Amino acid sequence: MNTSEYLHGIKLFNQAEFFEAHEALEDVWRASPEPQKKFFQGLIQIAVGLHHYGTGNLVGARSLLARAAKNLSGYSETFGGIQLNPLLKCIAEWQHALANDAPPPPFPKLDLEST
Repeated sequence: MNTSEYLHGIKLFNQAEFFEAHEALEDVWRASPEPQKKFFQGLIQIAVGLHHYGTGNLVGARSLLARAAKNLSGYSETFGGIQLNPLLKCIAEWQHALANDAPPPPFPKLDLEST
């Protein structure tokens, strides 16, 4: 894994620069072997889903967030240094808000586990 590109993608994601985060993480995804590939795909899908939300494409946002949750749910509680349970909880809250035409929660953050 290209650690610097991964960290750059996380930084962009946490700054709500979702399109740019998707671009950075896509390079990492392409170079990754299984089982990491679906993990990166899930992060990318969250970024693109939130980008779609920002552009008013709610159908695209709902679809990508659902696919992201499915891709990430197969991983352990922490993968790639990211605690997935809080992330998946936030995505579920986003899915609920979008399904009910309610205001969404704050954007999720990709919090790296301290080592």
